[in-house]
Amino acid sequence: MQFGEELGKIQFSLMYDFPDQTLVLRIVKANHLPAKDFSGTSDPFVKIMLLPDKKVKMETKVKRKNLNPIWNESFHFEGYPYSKIQERVLHLQVLDYDRFSRNDPIGEINLPLAEIDLTHEKLYWRSLTPSKKSSGKLGSLLISLCYAPTAGRITITVLKCQNLAAKDITGKSDPYVKIWHMHKDKRVEKKKTVIKYHTLNPVYNESFVFNIPLDRIRDTTFVVSVLDKDRLSKNDMIGGILLGARTSPAEMSHWNEMMSKPRTNIAKWHVLKGVN
Repeated sequence: MQFGEELGKIQFSLMYDFPDQTLVLRIVKANHLPAKDFSGTSDPFVKIMLLPDKKVKMETKVKRKNLNPIWNESFHFEGYPYSKIQERVLHLQVLDYDRFSRNDPIGEINLPLAEIDLTHEKLYWRSLTPSKKSSGKLGSLLISLCYAPTAGRITITVLKCQNLAAKDITGKSDPYVKIWHMHKDKRVEKKKTVIKYHTLNPVYNESFVFNIPLDRIRDTTFVVSVLDKDRLSKNDMIGGILLGARTSPAEMSHWNEMMSKPRTNIAKWHVLKGVN
């Protein structure tokens, strides 16, 4: 399944200080990172290693709610003879900081230092590639959007979910989907699907109609959450997405396609994001 979401780029500089036998790395910034949080943004930081040495890990500061973070932080790997540096691979992983659960990987690069001229400081831009174990750990949601401008109506059809994170002790979940219609960040209306019991791959095929005049559409968003029904305690959030004109790239492109093809059902898969 291809979701086609760009992971952004990272800028950094490298040089080797020969007298001090030290590799100097400067993490400058990242651009166009994808939103990993429910709010449509991310809290990125960079984890640094010289593979295969996994014991020495360094990290930048966390930049809150920023998809184009600027760090300008320097890191020194001291006591590495040049011959040893030539055998190392620089590993940079960009993660979204999460206070309540595991940090969510955004993307990474692996750069063999033997391929780099380290005799003077040089700036590099590199595109991030998917981190191992990162894609879709909460599962994904197939949803269809249809806009009828003359009627001032949006129909959202919740089709199905795939590979949802298990929330029950049995290794399953009892998932349902909740949709909040928001206007200018105020809750307007809530709709819910039925609950599907003991499954991580529920099929719903349920449609919900929302009346939205054209002049309100720019300030309209939908918070779509997948939850695990729990009889004894608060329902567990599995993950969610935000649909609207000002959301993250994958969700926004789905919304824009709906707007450009009125009265047509546009179905797309979305990777669920954690709720911060």
